[in-house]
Amino acid sequence: MINIINEKTGKIHSKFNQTVTATGRLSSTEPNLQNIPVKTENGREIRKVFVPQNEDYVLVDADYSQIELRVLAHISGDKGLIKSFINNEDIHRRTASEVFGVDSDLVSPLMRSRAKAVNFGIVYGISDFGLSRDLKIPRKEAKLYIDNYFDRYPLVKKYMEDIVKEGKEKGYVTTILNRIRYIPELSSSNAVQRNFGERMAMNTPIQGSAADIIKIAMVSVYKELKARRMKSRLILQIHDELIVEAYKDEVEEVKKIVKEKMEKAFTLRVPLTVDVNAGMSWYDTK
Repeated sequence: MINIINEKTGKIHSKFNQTVTATGRLSSTEPNLQNIPVKTENGREIRKVFVPQNEDYVLVDADYSQIELRVLAHISGDKGLIKSFINNEDIHRRTASEVFGVDSDLVSPLMRSRAKAVNFGIVYGISDFGLSRDLKIPRKEAKLYIDNYFDRYPLVKKYMEDIVKEGKEKGYVTTILNRIRYIPELSSSNAVQRNFGERMAMNTPIQGSAADIIKIAMVSVYKELKARRMKSRLILQIHDELIVEAYKDEVEEVKKIVKEKMEKAFTLRVPLTVDVNAGMSWYDTK
């Protein structure tokens, strides 16, 4: 990081690429500021070095809550999934309750953790083999989790089947804002390639739509800060979150702007919710 500090500004300036990732997400290079981990000790230490330009500013971090699962609920139209988000339930606890057939109050931390893996695994078209490897459980048990999930959320299963079929017919799939991704692997004679294409077909409308939504939010936040002639500036996007370098006198106003613009970026069948935190370093905002 020290080697890439700009001599004129004394800051690190990442490059953001609009058309590198196939899913539509922005990518960050020189350096990549989107893959600095938050769950490892090293990652947390590195985040402490990212601070505002001076003591008149703080960092405001706004993060979409489970945006990909919300997009899945919207696209699939599954009533159970939609109801969970509208009622502001803990979606992983709810899934655990459904998959393991126990009352919500009896869901253990292990059950919730496994349900979380199923929830996010479904978004990426995970197989029973993949889930068994991730959770270190027998494949038969992993298959049972996935089967139970689809029994409880039947329209999610229908969406997965329909989008693969559509992708094979058209040669591409689209996001909810109609951005196209061609998937030639779907017609491959190689089974491994074909399976990869099917997973891409399932995931692209979800991850790609989330990418579209955060881009709309970014433009909206930027325009609002500029329209109000604020000293605060949008400085970083990390997939589902935005970071603003906020002037201290503007912090509460910035929090409201970012939350409102992100939550209203696009209307889904379920609410978009955003968690906002402020701190004197990137580390402090989590």
